[in-house]
This record gives sequence, C-alpha cells and structure tokens, in this order.
Amino acid sequence: MEASDRPARENSQPTRRWINLLLGSGVLASITAFIYPAIRYIIPPPVGESTSRSVVAASAGELKNNTGKIFKFGSKPALLVKLADGTFRAFSAVCTHLNCTVQYRADRRDIWCACHNGIYDLDGRNVSGPPPRPLEAFEVHVQGEDVVVSRKA
Repeated sequence: MEASDRPARENSQPTRRWINLLLGSGVLASITAFIYPAIRYIIPPPVGESTSRSVVAASAGELKNNTGKIFKFGSKPALLVKLADGTFRAFSAVCTHLNCTVQYRADRRDIWCACHNGIYDLDGRNVSGPPPRPLEAFEVHVQGEDVVVSRKA
C-alpha cells in the first residue's frame, strides 16, 4: 500500500504549494491595500510653491467698487481689493500674526483678521491688534480684460 500512496502524495505537493503561494500573496496584497492609503494620508506628497511670479486674479469687470476677493496665489491665499475710485490693490491674505486668512470689510474700508481682531489699512500696514508687521503687497496691472497680480521685484 505504501507504494501506491507515494504517487498521490507527490502529485498533491505541487498543488498545495500553489495554493499556499496564492493565499499568501492574497493576504500580502490585502495588507498592502490597507496600509498604503493610511501611510499616504499621514505623509502627504510635497506640494511645491508655484514658480510663477504673476497670476490672473479676476476679470476687469468682475469686482464692483469697494469690494474684495480672495484668490489663490501659488499655494497661499491673496486678497484683491477694488477701491471706491476703481483702482486695485493686492496683498497676501495671510495674517502676519498667526497665519489666519484676512478679509476686506467694505463698510469700514479696511482689511480685517477675524482670528484676533487684527486690522490693516488699504496700504497693508498693521493698524491695530496683534499683527506684528504689514501684509506683503503685490503689484496689480489691468491687461485687457484681466487683472494680473504679480510679486514685487
């Protein structure tokens, strides 16, 4: 009987190896499918700062007089303000105190940080509150129908 059992055992060994290999690789793939997204969430890919020195912030007729608009300048927010006389001013919208986003208040004609009640004038200078320094100012040019904002040289 032992002689007849040997061929059956020898034939089942390769089949068993394949089954173990398939099951093992399936378990490994499942573990990877769970761990990889978690690692990508914990360690996000680096986002480079835009190398562009200018951006189209709005169209010329988009803003009414005495209004403001937040737009993206590289990876940070910026603020475009159209004054009552129709001229444009642009600043970084990042407060110099704790990096909160500032906004334009049309009723008071100032730039306000809601985090700690910091106030800037329309030249970007810190007027009151905790901000230690002025906002970074940008140059504004109207080119055709586009309002182009660029970093100062």
